[in-house]
Amino acid sequence: QVQLVESGGGLVQAGGSLRLSCAASGRTFSNYAMGWFRQAPGKERDFVATINKSGSTTYCAASVKGRFTISRDNAKNTVYLQMNSLNPEDTAVYYCAARRTYYGAGTSVDLNQYDYWGQGTQVTVSS
Repeated sequence: QVQLVESGGGLVQAGGSLRLSCAASGRTFSNYAMGWFRQAPGKERDFVATINKSGSTTYCAASVKGRFTISRDNAKNTVYLQMNSLNPEDTAVYYCAARRTYYGAGTSVDLNQYDYWGQGTQVTVSS
């Protein structure tokens, strides 16, 4: 089992920044590719960003590319999502997820490929 706990959400004005953190415990963090997803009210959970086990490979959704950056610190068992130039359309609950990866990058945009999920953290961007 892997336990994931997100933090860092909150209320921010349009144009502002937030950094989300996701702390992992329970298994060897460096064996897992990680992802961030978000879900706005009444909408499906959407892919935001993913990172491989070592942190050398990242991929972001087109809607956040150039504004959001995913990173990880395996020594701290933590994955981050730096969010800049936020706009009201970024308002959602943000979830981190872990995918057990035996070989290859393990990065995925498909939420069904992930094995463990955090409880989510609310991000609200006011106009």
